Amino acid sequence: MSGKIRFGTSGWRGIIADDFTFHMVRIVAQAISNYLKGRKEKPRVVVGHDTRFMAENFSKIVVEVLL
Repeated sequence: MSGKIRFGTSGWRGIIADDFTFHMVRIVAQAISNYLKGRKEKPRVVVGHDTRFMAENFSKIVVEVLL
C-alpha cells in the first residue's frame, strides 16, 4: 500500500484495496467537504458511480462524509 493519493488527467489513479481504499475515499471526501463548506454559496453535490467493482460502496461513503 503506497498511502499516497495520485490524481492524473482523468482523475484519481489507484489499485482497488491497495491505494484506493475506503479509508482513502473518506480522506478525499472530507477534503472536498472542507473545501465546499468554506465557500460563500450553499454547495450542491451530485454523487454517482459506474459499474466497477465496489463503486456503489465507495459512493455511499462519499455521501456519508458529505452529509
